[in-house]
Amino acid sequence: MDELSGSQKLMIAVGLVFAIGFFMVGSNKEQTDDERKTAAMVRDRANMNRIAGLKCPQLVEKHTGSQITSLVSNTKTDNSSYLTYEYKGDKGDNFKTASCTLSGSDTGFHITNLVIDDKVIIDK
Repeated sequence: MDELSGSQKLMIAVGLVFAIGFFMVGSNKEQTDDERKTAAMVRDRANMNRIAGLKCPQLVEKHTGSQITSLVSNTKTDNSSYLTYEYKGDKGDNFKTASCTLSGSDTGFHITNLVIDDKVIIDK
């Protein structure tokens, strides 16, 4: 019995795969509460940026007829519950300044404030 049969080699290979898997899972450290909170905050901020970047330019264009072609001129946030984008109109735009605030709640992220040229369009 000097040689191993094919089925014995397969059983040894499967056993090694399981052993390596258990070792890899056991060696991964668990995240601390602070690491989980930080990761959640980063995900929330990224979602807020993505949603505000989609909704705010659409609303400004809807109310002014001018498409936003410039970058955000200023950003205000508390990194958890709201994000405000401020825009400056370019030459030829139908607005000089616009401010759009996205707020988070239990039901998701919503535009809660839109001000164009000091005129309040949305205030929730």
